[in-house]
Amino acid sequence: MKAALYVVKVKGRWQAKVSLDLRMDLLWWTGGVESHRGKYPAAECIVLIMEAAPLGQAAAWRDQFVSMPAYDRFDLGDWGKLISTWRRQEEKRTGTGAKGTRSVSLWRSCALGGREISRKPGLARDHKDAISGSVQNRGLENARQERDEPLWLYRRSTGITPDFRRLLAADASNKEGMAALRKLPMPDEVEQLSVALAGRSLLLPELRQLLDDALPLLAGSWRTAVQLAHLSGSLQLLSGVAPPAGRRKGLAGLLRGPASPRCRRCGSAVVRTAPCASCGESGCAYCEACLALGRSRACALLLRGSAGGRAAANARAARPGPPTGHELDRWGLSPAQREAAAAALRFLAEPNKGTRPARFLLWAVTGAGKTEMIFPLLAHVLEAGGRALVATPRRDVVLELAPRIAKAFPAEKVNVLYGGSSDRWQSAPLVLATTHQLLRFHKAFDLVIIDELDAFPYHNDPMLAFAAEACCRDDGHFIFLSATPPRYLQREAAAGKCMAAKVPARFHGHPLPVPRRIQSPGCMELARRRRLGGALRSELKNSINRGAQIFMFVSRIKHILPLVSLLRTSFPDLVIEGTSSQDGERASKVLAFRSCQIRILVTTTILERGVTVPRSDVFILDADSGLFDEASLVQMAGRAGRSKDDPAGKVLFFSPQSTLSQRWAIRQIQHMNRIAKARGYISSEKAGKEGSG
Repeated sequence: MKAALYVVKVKGRWQAKVSLDLRMDLLWWTGGVESHRGKYPAAECIVLIMEAAPLGQAAAWRDQFVSMPAYDRFDLGDWGKLISTWRRQEEKRTGTGAKGTRSVSLWRSCALGGREISRKPGLARDHKDAISGSVQNRGLENARQERDEPLWLYRRSTGITPDFRRLLAADASNKEGMAALRKLPMPDEVEQLSVALAGRSLLLPELRQLLDDALPLLAGSWRTAVQLAHLSGSLQLLSGVAPPAGRRKGLAGLLRGPASPRCRRCGSAVVRTAPCASCGESGCAYCEACLALGRSRACALLLRGSAGGRAAANARAARPGPPTGHELDRWGLSPAQREAAAAALRFLAEPNKGTRPARFLLWAVTGAGKTEMIFPLLAHVLEAGGRALVATPRRDVVLELAPRIAKAFPAEKVNVLYGGSSDRWQSAPLVLATTHQLLRFHKAFDLVIIDELDAFPYHNDPMLAFAAEACCRDDGHFIFLSATPPRYLQREAAAGKCMAAKVPARFHGHPLPVPRRIQSPGCMELARRRRLGGALRSELKNSINRGAQIFMFVSRIKHILPLVSLLRTSFPDLVIEGTSSQDGERASKVLAFRSCQIRILVTTTILERGVTVPRSDVFILDADSGLFDEASLVQMAGRAGRSKDDPAGKVLFFSPQSTLSQRWAIRQIQHMNRIAKARGYISSEKAGKEGSG
């Protein structure tokens, strides 16, 4: 996309602006927008720098512009020489062989030409001598004809200039000339657009989808409406990919060269370029990391709507204190849940005066009822007039949580967002979304709750971590939910850098089943022998005799079919199935397993979370595999003992050797049981039934 770049003098100061519709800007700065007349200062003069520059270039120049008193004495020739010099310095700054220049000083450096500006009218001789190039050697009229040099658009003394009238006449899209200036979107339509885009971060294709769905009347005049919303301060116009911030300092700069452009949507470094029909550049940078959500390019329009406003500020200022005990009672929390929820509410009640969202870790064991604990936190924010987001890595979890949250908050509108969801362009105070959907928001929420932060795809994905932080207000709050938080977050919580609360017991008040390790051959060896090992067969018989269903986890998909075949041979009277991420019938098999139609289900870590079977035992084969870390082992173990009718389901690690991950997983579970016992969440009688590990 291409856009216009102009400078405007308002109240004695110069500003650089990017425009998608110059007619709208001219009306705005000259008092021609009736709904805003008298509310905003009028311009003293407007100079068009570039009529149709690639959006990324125009936005970069705008963002680095610095107002200088010297500009008051500039004529069109001076502006042209300034831009020519700026362009050359920018090319050096981003080139591989330049020393680099601070971006913020480029305009100042160009204006001064490296020397002091004289107080006499016009540019100083030193500056004129310092500027060289083709622009200085050709006439102003030739430069104007190329539309690559400045034009006067407006002067307070003379009004709209002939240059701008000729520009309109030459534009085929404005055949009616100045009469076209009066065809504006209605103020209420622009207000609707601002509301629809509040807290959003959208590329142009997404904007068009939003308009088609919510504001079809603006589909044909979106440029004008967007420009008016931008001028009124409710919308930012940015390029999808930001230019390099400058050459890296120190050793990094010597070894790796200049810094890369960065995607404004996902924060990833951009290393790919391609010819672009939209801007005409032969090497337009684009982001590969978030390509699945649409191509973010250096010339792509990225719209960011403001989520602020006086009403929102008043709501946050009126944030109530922590709920009383009676108010917590209405959620039916267990003692362990109640204590953790109260700690999180005290965290929310503290105003965040920092420059980034405050963080809180809710560390709850598997089966502790994390969802029920977030209900009072959501209510706290919603009752204060704020917005809240619950994000989880997987679509199936979103669909499972949606009816529970809707039931808990029947008076609130809830948006459920995932790829292809029908209400993705609607606005609501409470949003439930997959983590990838966070890329479409910017500083929109007062509270962001990240569920299962240790799970794929959120875990170890800087793009999603960037999106999560970007969608929370600077004065907002983060709450992380996890049964197995990453070790860096555990260390931060232990050091007091991140507030935290532990929920060491399940709602039924029984200890967590502690895994036992059993020496056993691996899956490949079992398949080679074509028979189950004695220990494995014996433990399977014990579980079958007690009426349990069995989760059997393996590390690799290729192990599933051979193991299912061996199990069916050994237990011909049982229904035994296998499933994985590559199984098109996975959903139906999981449903059959939950309804007790399948007795043994062989699977991978795809089912380590989110599946609850009332009476179940967990068998983990190849528990020494490098694919099974501490978090995976704890999550798989968490499938057992979740029901109050069968709280002592067993967990068995089968492996040829003991590993650090197995020992850490066992210690973590034992540690949580000890904390739960010390706090009185489980009785001594129940704790006595805990395995020794």
